[in-house]
Amino acid sequence: MLPAESILYALQRNWDMVDTALEGLDDAAMARQPSNGCNSAAWILWHMTRVVDTFIHTRFRSIPQIWIQDGWHEKFGMPGDAEDRGVGWTADQVAEWTPPSKEAQIGYYGAVKAAAVAYIESLTEADLEKTMVIPPVAEPRSVAMLLGQFTWDNIAHGGQIAYLRGLFIGIGWHR
Repeated sequence: MLPAESILYALQRNWDMVDTALEGLDDAAMARQPSNGCNSAAWILWHMTRVVDTFIHTRFRSIPQIWIQDGWHEKFGMPGDAEDRGVGWTADQVAEWTPPSKEAQIGYYGAVKAAAVAYIESLTEADLEKTMVIPPVAEPRSVAMLLGQFTWDNIAHGGQIAYLRGLFIGIGWHR
């Protein structure tokens, strides 16, 4: 198994868990914060998807993100800022954010997943060994290591979504 296959396997397992966790959550449950200062499932899904879109398109490929290219920012009622992925948002900003419909959220998430799969499946061992600097880390890191970083981030957020689903409407993040 190539390293890219391992990364894709971990991401797919996480996405399957997220897909299952999202079943049964309506718009209100998606937007619900369990308490002040906590993220909603909708915000976590948006952030998780924005990170993948940013890495796959801007960081690795230097091409426009789906967020802007396909007008998802407009469907979310947000500016077309390629760097806004929720990093550094305050608790007040998260609380004031109004998510779009679940349908729009799932649409963006699905489009980014498909792009990520296509990109990761295209990688060769040489591609994975290529090094690059992605701020704020000044040291060069391999594409494989960077994929590992965003996979870890994606899985952490997937678990948060699954937990919120269980908290709000009961277990349902696995079969």
